[in-house]
Amino acid sequence: MVAHVATVAFLGLEARAVEVQVQIASGLPKFLVVGLPDKAVGESRERVHAALAAIGLSLPPKRITVNLSPADLPKEGSHYDLPIALGLLAAMGAVDAETLAGYVVVGELGLDGRVQPSPGVLLAAIHASSRKLGLICPARQGSEAAWAGDIEVLPASDLIALLNHFRGSSALSPPKPGEADPPVPGPDLAQVKGQETAKRALEIAAAGGHNLLMSGPPGAGKSLLAACLPGILPDLTPAEALEVSMIASVAGTLMDGRLIRMRPFRAPHHSASMPALVGGGLKVRRGEVSLAHLGVPFLDELPEFQRPVLDSLRQPLETGTVSVARANAHVTFPARVQLIAAMNPCRCGHLGDPALACSRAPRCAADYQAKVSGPLLDRIDLHVDVAAVSAADLVLPPPSEGSAQVAARVKTARDIQTRRYEGQGVRTNAEADGDLLSSVATPDEPGRRLLAQAAEAMRLSARGYHRVLRVARTIADLAGSEGVGRVHVAEALSYRRQAPRN
Repeated sequence: MVAHVATVAFLGLEARAVEVQVQIASGLPKFLVVGLPDKAVGESRERVHAALAAIGLSLPPKRITVNLSPADLPKEGSHYDLPIALGLLAAMGAVDAETLAGYVVVGELGLDGRVQPSPGVLLAAIHASSRKLGLICPARQGSEAAWAGDIEVLPASDLIALLNHFRGSSALSPPKPGEADPPVPGPDLAQVKGQETAKRALEIAAAGGHNLLMSGPPGAGKSLLAACLPGILPDLTPAEALEVSMIASVAGTLMDGRLIRMRPFRAPHHSASMPALVGGGLKVRRGEVSLAHLGVPFLDELPEFQRPVLDSLRQPLETGTVSVARANAHVTFPARVQLIAAMNPCRCGHLGDPALACSRAPRCAADYQAKVSGPLLDRIDLHVDVAAVSAADLVLPPPSEGSAQVAARVKTARDIQTRRYEGQGVRTNAEADGDLLSSVATPDEPGRRLLAQAAEAMRLSARGYHRVLRVARTIADLAGSEGVGRVHVAEALSYRRQAPRN
């Protein structure tokens, strides 16, 4: 007899159907797991053997073969423990095989028979729902699985509870969806003294989802400004929250089934490698830009990152996805992010200050800034200089306007964009392109003349031209203007980096 149990394999953010086939046949006692298992899957033999022994069952002294089909799909992770154990129980006649056929099963087993949490339960639940099947998962992740919608979820705390449920002696209670994550208070813009231009640029970036680069001396407040950004961004919509929570589920960072409502904010160190930032590696893992999907990756000390690592961001910033191609896997991760970066003007950080600048100025500034490629800088919509803060600025009273007031204006602008792009597959002005961008962001006649003159004088690329239009559209939205005028174009151009002349 061969028992069949449905489970999944995770490839990026895709759940692939996997069938666990268990056969108990005559022959020398042996326990084999085949079908391209990794080390964690291979070790499931010991966990399953110990878990069954803990509930008073022993494996028959026969040849046991577990096949993970399809055999050419790599299998990774500990979530195959529970389906293998249930397949063995079905092959031994302890569980009805027809009952198991109605479920997708995921979960890690402890040596004492407990069902332990494993990454990817939300994704597995959505996959099970698409196949009109139920889901058997760890009890602590039942509330996470319940977010998948109308699906039967059996949250099992241990093998005994699951067996009792199938025998009808006691029923497992269906879980309730977990609550949304409570807001985590962060720095407030009221803490920032001065820096009105930088705060205005931050508001525009938040309102339109634009990329932003802040340049200034050490201690000017660049990192503080970036840390204030989550406090003015609107919460994720329900659809976006599910999308972000799926990524967190596969990464194993979704706690207690709580749906994520705040936009992700990731700040990797400048020593991060290319696989760490954009994804990849031997087993093709997601990178920081995917973990920041629909949120913000903050790259402090931008020129200190390796140049190939920074250049690997060019495609994600344009397409919103990361495509990782390896000999053993081709995986696409979502990466629709709003890049916020900060840098010093030169290595010493005090360019333009004769008292503090090093003896190599201004050559050191050119060498330092050249570490960031022109094509990457061209993809950044807003470039703003953050001036040093004087002692006189620090003793001033806090500004009357904080994050709450700015967040209200940002939400109003985002609501305008939601209505404008409804049904277009676009969320913000930063994502608009082609004919859609032309239809919503074409300036009036004075604005077109100014833009044409600036494009020639500033030597804007085609990409830079369209990014100015997007920023101008956002500025007009913040002002409550139906059309894009000359004043909106002028402000957008003031944030544009001018190409260096030969």
